[in-house]
Amino acid sequence: MSMSTRERLKKILIEQSLLKGDFLLSSGLRSSFYLDVRRTSLHPEGAALCAELLLEELADLELASVGGPVLGAAPLVGSLASESFRRGNPIPTFLVRREPKGHGTAKLLEGHFTPGSPVALIEDVVTTGSSLLRALAVVRGEGATVPRVVSVVDREQGGAQAFAEHEVEYRFLFKASELMEG
Repeated sequence: MSMSTRERLKKILIEQSLLKGDFLLSSGLRSSFYLDVRRTSLHPEGAALCAELLLEELADLELASVGGPVLGAAPLVGSLASESFRRGNPIPTFLVRREPKGHGTAKLLEGHFTPGSPVALIEDVVTTGSSLLRALAVVRGEGATVPRVVSVVDREQGGAQAFAEHEVEYRFLFKASELMEG
């Protein structure tokens, strides 16, 4: 019997991305585990599986593009763009910078973003949701509607509540507790 896409991605996340120890998270919280999902989203099979499952979470929406914050979403939006093209329904993607770069176009939004359009945001890991909330504020500031945000992993530490307060639907592929269980 073969593993489902979800089961296989879970296995890769546990093997490649779940680290145990003492870690300071970007939220400022301390944790006995760290989920370095980039180790999965930059893995050849992991990237493909993430894209497949993220596209499933967005399939019911009419979107102009999909984006996310640098750095966590960068490999995800790349693999999502590629997989959407391969499937014959190409979705352009973009990234949201923390601050405008000091040269070139000096934009916060890089890639394929059309102001005023419907977009979804994706992220590798959500703890409190602060990175995605910054990205949400940027794209909404450009007039975009954001019906949904999706993460690969939800650390179950307040992100869902934060998105509800900002009136955006939040979905995730895995809860951190699922990965800790093995």
